[in-house]
Amino acid sequence: MSTTDSEAISEIVQHAESSVAESRRLREIIAERQAKADSLRESGIDPYPQRSARTHTLGEAIDLFTAHEAESPEMDGPRVTLAGRISAMRNMGRIAFLDLEDDSGQIQILASKRALGESWGLLDTLDLGDFIEASGPLIRSRRGEISIQSDSVVILSKTLRPPPEKYHGLQDVETRYRQRYLDLIANAEAKEVLRTRSRIVSAMRRFMEERGFIEVETPVLQPQAGGAAARPFLTHLNALDEPRQLRIALELHLKRLIVGGFDKVYEIGRVFRNEGVGNRWNPEFTMLESYEAYTDYHGVAEMVEAALSRIATEVIGSTRVPWGEGEIDFTPPFARVTMLDAVHQHIGVDFRDYPTVEAMEGLLRDHGVAIPPDAGWGKLFDELVSERVEPHLQQPTFLLDYPLAISPLAKRTEYDDTLVERFELFVGGWELANAYTELNDPVDQRQRFEAQLRLKEAGDDEAELLDEDFIIALEHGMPPTGGLGMGMDRLAMLLTNSQSIRDVILFPQMRRLSV
Repeated sequence: MSTTDSEAISEIVQHAESSVAESRRLREIIAERQAKADSLRESGIDPYPQRSARTHTLGEAIDLFTAHEAESPEMDGPRVTLAGRISAMRNMGRIAFLDLEDDSGQIQILASKRALGESWGLLDTLDLGDFIEASGPLIRSRRGEISIQSDSVVILSKTLRPPPEKYHGLQDVETRYRQRYLDLIANAEAKEVLRTRSRIVSAMRRFMEERGFIEVETPVLQPQAGGAAARPFLTHLNALDEPRQLRIALELHLKRLIVGGFDKVYEIGRVFRNEGVGNRWNPEFTMLESYEAYTDYHGVAEMVEAALSRIATEVIGSTRVPWGEGEIDFTPPFARVTMLDAVHQHIGVDFRDYPTVEAMEGLLRDHGVAIPPDAGWGKLFDELVSERVEPHLQQPTFLLDYPLAISPLAKRTEYDDTLVERFELFVGGWELANAYTELNDPVDQRQRFEAQLRLKEAGDDEAELLDEDFIIALEHGMPPTGGLGMGMDRLAMLLTNSQSIRDVILFPQMRRLSV
């Protein structure tokens, strides 16, 4: 056996022994804390009471005392009852200091044996992570810290497991995503990212509503999922004894509403694609889709510029936001480049010169791009652009006028009937948004669906299915319409400088741990 092999085996053994020791210590801690909970019950104290008498959040209490101090600096502050999680404890024998946290901030509790009287012994049953309630006047400590001089402490919830170690934060990536609650307890930055995501979604809703859009909800369970090139999740509706698919897009039902007479509709909702998991992909994600009658993809592009510059300013404070080691500038107007020009600039060819699957496969080989199995021309072209064009589009850039073969729901351009009026917006080298001048010719739409069916039969399981009811809707007439789809998770990533989609989704999909 070599020295390297011996060292590797020794490291594995040490890791296993450490894991066993950690597991044993955790069981001991749980037993110790359970014993404290039992002791409380024996003394007539419920370690999990039904409710709290909290009068203020910690942030409200701090603001209250600050206002009081400005008016009456010589007097103790008002009496309050505060509640939260214990994040630090220092028991000095006859006086104790506890740091209390809630969703709004942190405050110090000063508790003395004289003030608490018979309740002093309760402190011996408390541990880090426990939820408690403390009552008393607000004061400023000798060190200048706003505190509550508590004369009453009540336990609200006895925790059996210790919280993550806060000084270094929760570092294990698997644990952070798998047990998000621990991540939120330990990592203030993670919590702030997720708060920011919420503000982004709220800001988008305000923007859309101010422009006259109404928010609607469309079915998640569909007889066949359409509106995108993606593999759906399959399920079964027991009540009707029929198969169903989880939606992969919001598009086809929203366009039915345009047919029905709504001029501006949008939805922010979950969509589901049975595909990869990675830094930019999660099988369920949040999509904004909007449809506006009497406009086209140029009008949608102007709306997107206005939305992103407004949201960045409102949520981040500037249209210039940090990204990696640099920054992204969301100041309008964004760059506009046709697909023809972008491919010519970065690959050196006119893609229209490669009209067959065989020719496109050869182009991919020439440029060192892996060829996906069973791929049609559209998927091959998309793979080429993803590998050789998109990484160059770091600042917000509209890539315009796509091949018809990969855009079955968009209108043809007036200057070339092999291209369609479609843009994708790229930021940081990623696709953020996709928009069309929507196809409203029912005959053309049927023909394109039928072409997609031939791709499906040839092995492309991401090709569109023919939605007969949608065709019937178009036959009733749909006005010229501009449609938009935008990934809200990716927008949150860009505005929080997060390199993984898992950082901006509360509960990302993870492989199940073996039992």
